[in-house]
Amino acid sequence: MYIQESLPIIIGGLFVLFLIIKSVVLVKEKSYVVVQRLGKFKKVMRPGLSFIIPYIDTKAGVLNMRVQQLDVDVETKTQDDVFVHLRVSVQYQVMNDKLWEAFYALDNARNQIASYIFDDVRSEVPKMELDDVFAKKEDIAIAVRQNLSDSMDDYGYSIIKALITDIDPDAHVKESMNRINAAKRDKEAAMEEAEGAKIRVVKAAEADAESKRLSGEGIAQQRLEIVRGFKESVEDFQKSLKSITHEEVMQFVLLTQYFDTLNNIGANGKNTTMLMPHSPGAMADFQQQIIAGTAFGQKMSKDIDDDDLLAEGEV
Repeated sequence: MYIQESLPIIIGGLFVLFLIIKSVVLVKEKSYVVVQRLGKFKKVMRPGLSFIIPYIDTKAGVLNMRVQQLDVDVETKTQDDVFVHLRVSVQYQVMNDKLWEAFYALDNARNQIASYIFDDVRSEVPKMELDDVFAKKEDIAIAVRQNLSDSMDDYGYSIIKALITDIDPDAHVKESMNRINAAKRDKEAAMEEAEGAKIRVVKAAEADAESKRLSGEGIAQQRLEIVRGFKESVEDFQKSLKSITHEEVMQFVLLTQYFDTLNNIGANGKNTTMLMPHSPGAMADFQQQIIAGTAFGQKMSKDIDDDDLLAEGEV
């Protein structure tokens, strides 16, 4: 009997508890909940604990207030008729002062943003050649962001950043570009190699010229010392033998140099075989040639002196 009397109270209490539970709404951080009353927009509930009237107020949806990213792949053609795939990444966020527009103005905001991206990219890229697309991708991203900002601002969405994250030309075009770059690198390598060879040749020529110059200076110095030695030898002969003439001294010196030359040739093991007359008769003939040459020199000197005297007498 007591249970039957308490049953309506229990049911009523459970119903009230159920309504209280249904009226409590917990909104997560960085999220807004849109509330409608009998199908009409009522309010936007902020993060935290909120209450609604059960069955009269309903949660129409949730607005994500975080920065979101949308990646869109676009295929288009450049000014030089090359098909290229671009990946455009757009970062956007719901505006705090336009919550109603962000929820009610567009049925699908992501699809709308993607449509604007397609339109903007296919308006900008066909004005450029393929090389300019790579070089000016930042300009394309700026143009996309500007156009999106102007368009999506009315719908309660702020465009934070637009990025061109990938540019992928047709496979045949990429292969051709790689061949062009490889040929350019080969050309630069050949030029650098040729320049290095040129430097080596020039430096070798400079070193050879310097070596020859120093060798010439050495030979000249050597000959100067030989002449000085000849002079000292002649002076020593004249001091020792008063009756000997300059010609006889020179003949002796030349003959001595001849023997020294033969000695040097024989002492050098790198020389090949050399055949030359070296009999006693040949030596006598060589001495007579030296004497005859000396005598001829004396005669030429006397004739020149006579011509000078004759010229002075005529004057």
